[in-house]
Amino acid sequence: MTTPSERAEKGKAARKQVPRSSHGRWIPSSQRPDPITVLERQAVDRLPELVPVRYGRMAVSPFAFLRGAAAVMAADLGAQRHTGLTVQLCGDAHLLNFGLYASPERTLLFDVDDFDETLPGPFEWDVKRLAASVAVAALQNGTTKAKAHRAAVVATESYRRTMRRLAGLGELDVWYERIAADEVAGLVRGANRARFEKRLAHARRRTGLQALGKLTVKDASGRHFVDDPPLLERPPEVDRVTLGKIFNDYRSSLTEERRLLLDRFRFVDAARKAVGVGSVGTRCFVILLEGRDDGDPLFLQVKEAGHSVLEPYLAPSAHTHQGRRVVCGQRLLQAAGDIFLGWMTGPEQRHFYWRQLRDMKGSAEVETMSPATLRGYARLCGRALARAHARSGDRIAIAGYLGSSDVFDRAVADFALRYAAQNADDYAALSAAIAAGVVAAAPGV
Repeated sequence: MTTPSERAEKGKAARKQVPRSSHGRWIPSSQRPDPITVLERQAVDRLPELVPVRYGRMAVSPFAFLRGAAAVMAADLGAQRHTGLTVQLCGDAHLLNFGLYASPERTLLFDVDDFDETLPGPFEWDVKRLAASVAVAALQNGTTKAKAHRAAVVATESYRRTMRRLAGLGELDVWYERIAADEVAGLVRGANRARFEKRLAHARRRTGLQALGKLTVKDASGRHFVDDPPLLERPPEVDRVTLGKIFNDYRSSLTEERRLLLDRFRFVDAARKAVGVGSVGTRCFVILLEGRDDGDPLFLQVKEAGHSVLEPYLAPSAHTHQGRRVVCGQRLLQAAGDIFLGWMTGPEQRHFYWRQLRDMKGSAEVETMSPATLRGYARLCGRALARAHARSGDRIAIAGYLGSSDVFDRAVADFALRYAAQNADDYAALSAAIAAGVVAAAPGV
């Protein structure tokens, strides 16, 4: 068995292949794919009526573009040399893919909360995407390049310090590590404390009962989803035979006690729902189930899972079912998971995963953050990302690679600032393509 000191030396040895200072480079190659072409390739297998919604949401701002352009950045990261220090990557670790959610014990936690692109890969890819999103958000909020650089340093430094701390802990201590919302509240000071408490209260209200009043209506025909095309649409007729088969396939992916719990609910209605930015156009549905009575709802989201955008640049997933890839990645990365997380194969052999639609989930309002608040939030995200990576990768080797100095922190921040400029160019290219009619965008939806 390899000793901790040998594992740390393995990490230090990786510096010879990929020096920490080298992470600061960003020079797009002459073979860099056109970003609009990359996005259009993704659009081929999406619902055509929702593709303009996706472009419309991406066209709102450079940060919105970055959110939707995971495939573009994956190609850029895939063209760079990497450390070979592998973890289970989130695959899309930008600032808004972290947030609050309720554990099965009903404790509010802060953690990574999006796993559509999860795949094993070099740890620094997630760190670079996080740092780039920090820089893009800071610049969009009107701060200086120096302050944007500082915010990216803070995120990376937090990742490095957390990883080094976790490298010194035992296996169970690392596995049980979590970031409780109450702990985060203690770190927030002044006027920001009141805003944070407001976000906590908002997250606690985001339950099935809140969704019941917002997404559904009850009339003579019973309770059903409210049509709001193209964002929320009920199918003309629910094929209950097909739905029953799909539901049973999903049910079989749950553990026995959770199957028993699920069986206590009955199907009420289903609708197609457009979600997020990068995911718009993929097939996504919401299911309303009812437990004891009309006041005991369970909302499940059924989301299509395609191949990870990282897969062309890494080894294929060990899971041939893409829904299972997402579910297993989430279970590995999150400190506590959704009890209804599962997967199944739908019509046309498409892969899907299931989860609760709302379970006290909350996210930050990055676009309105002051420089100081953004730095604090970036620090929190860096910590959460390191905790997630430490569960699947060799945390001791990664800590050995990172070291005690700020060389890696500053290099990644340099990259983040340079990549923010690249992202601005790509965002301008999308804006130009929309103006020229090359792609259609639906504004304001």
